[in-house]
Amino acid sequence: MLMNMHVIDPASHAYPEIYKLMIGAIVPRPIAFVSSRDAAGVLNLAPFSYFTGCSTNPPVVCFCSAVRTGPRPHKDTLENIRATGEFVVNIVTEEIAGPMNATSAEVAPEVDEFALAGLTPLASERIAVPRVAESPIQMECRLRQIIEISPLPGGGNLVLGDVLLFHIREDLLVNGKIDPDRLRAVGRMGGPTFVRTRDRFDMPRPK
Repeated sequence: MLMNMHVIDPASHAYPEIYKLMIGAIVPRPIAFVSSRDAAGVLNLAPFSYFTGCSTNPPVVCFCSAVRTGPRPHKDTLENIRATGEFVVNIVTEEIAGPMNATSAEVAPEVDEFALAGLTPLASERIAVPRVAESPIQMECRLRQIIEISPLPGGGNLVLGDVLLFHIREDLLVNGKIDPDRLRAVGRMGGPTFVRTRDRFDMPRPK
């Protein structure tokens, strides 16, 4: 049966309207809880829900930092990674969803979001940027490339990072796989809505 469909041309709508459509349609989205530090050593934490893996050989992850309006169009995370070439992707679980959300507040660059959210910086092994101790999966990353998609408000910069080391809580690994029931990851929907990952179903791939 054919469905009635709205046809929307992005060229005829303001970007905030298109943003609402994208975050409502591209769901659920995993969250990259990115830790970084500036050249002076000030720590930063910020969540990004335009996030995924894009290669396994070598392992590469990517996230997009949106361009904002106002005097500081680029997030501190992006500026820090440009300056140091390093960052950590920390996976967000139900236990740290609240602190993660606290770091999404707009604060001055000199504010340490680890302290703001009450989270613990944990030294990495191969980079100078600390991990989030409370996150059960952390990926130490070295910058591979930043791709500017658009410099306009609502545009974005795609950040690709090589994963140098995975840190995974021991009880999560079962026969080389991560147990989703023990991980209890959360994802992002549209607006202020998040989703748990408890309701799942299996579909074996056809041979």
